[in-house]
Amino acid sequence: QCVYLLGCPLPHAPLHHCGTPESLPVDCSDLYSNGFGNSGVYTIFPAGPTSPVQVFCEMGSMDAPDSDKWTVIQRRTDGTINFYRGWEQYKNGFGQASSEYWLGLENIHLLSGKKSYKLRVDMEDFDGAKAFVEYSSFNVAPEMDGYRLTLSGFKDGGAGNSLDHHNGHKFSTFDKDQDSDARNCAKTYLGGWWYDVCHHVNPNGEYLWGESIFGVGINWNSWKGWTYSLKAIAFKLSPQLELDAIG
Repeated sequence: QCVYLLGCPLPHAPLHHCGTPESLPVDCSDLYSNGFGNSGVYTIFPAGPTSPVQVFCEMGSMDAPDSDKWTVIQRRTDGTINFYRGWEQYKNGFGQASSEYWLGLENIHLLSGKKSYKLRVDMEDFDGAKAFVEYSSFNVAPEMDGYRLTLSGFKDGGAGNSLDHHNGHKFSTFDKDQDSDARNCAKTYLGGWWYDVCHHVNPNGEYLWGESIFGVGINWNSWKGWTYSLKAIAFKLSPQLELDAIG
């Protein structure tokens, strides 16, 4: 039995006798197609058979089999993981797929090149209010281009289009400043992100439980402003449907 091929979350699972590389799941939609309908932690292979990574898969409602299957690439829920980290960790990923984590810029780049993906961002405040946004197209360039972010096709679920401010920008960390500001935005606002001058969203900022000082928390400016740090936020990808791509 090939437990990795079947999406087993155990990191020590054997890789031998696992079939062809083409059969390995690239994302959560592949896992769903392979018969795994429950949300949870699975192993995917965006970089091929030698580089398994764990992600949280949101498979949707069991009574809605045609709903989107989301591969979570970033998630904040409770402040247990420190997101103020350097370039190598943002490149390779950190945290735990069962709780808070960052999938890694290299994995996100490779994943976004495998299929045409749409992006959804779900967020929640400390009063239980929820909002979301979607973008019909999402891509992250290779490291040689600074893992530049490209997105389009905004759909508002109440949060507003703050992320568009970061469209077209390279990723920055405190030890690799690629933003458009005279300051080091990652150092100033205690995160790692596609900063410009500096941010309208800061999902990898400090976890600060609501009202907080300007700009350093988990901000989404067009929903809660720069002085409110969200309770939860998650970035997730799902392959475009043909109708989505045409639209």
